[in-house]
Amino acid sequence: METRKPDRLPFHRLAVFPVLLAQLIVLLLAAVTLWQWHGVVAGYSGLCGGLIAWLPNVYFAHKAFRYSGARAAQAIVRSFYAGEAGKLIFTAVLFALTFAGVKPLAPLAVFGVFMLTQLVSWFAPLLMRTRLSRP
Repeated sequence: METRKPDRLPFHRLAVFPVLLAQLIVLLLAAVTLWQWHGVVAGYSGLCGGLIAWLPNVYFAHKAFRYSGARAAQAIVRSFYAGEAGKLIFTAVLFALTFAGVKPLAPLAVFGVFMLTQLVSWFAPLLMRTRLSRP
């Protein structure tokens, strides 16, 4: 059975794009707010934490929405599992690089903006235009 890769939609036309855009806006606003209230170190630490959450989500979205159609069901499931595994590894690597390479660092700002950016995903159904359930 052949899996098909149709002409893919541009990334900004995917259903997950509003969620990723909202995450980017939240992380940038949080980093600027930390920079204003707590200084430069807290600002770039918050930016690092937000990017640690956001970049793996972009990777997952790119990986997960590769295939379409009922005939590609197995490929879709495999790409979701591969995307999630890659996302977890990518997140761990980014945390390790941040804590090993960025000095000075405000760990509370890193984890705070990381969690805030992840929270946006919880409210993703409110950001989606199409309803996934019956009316």
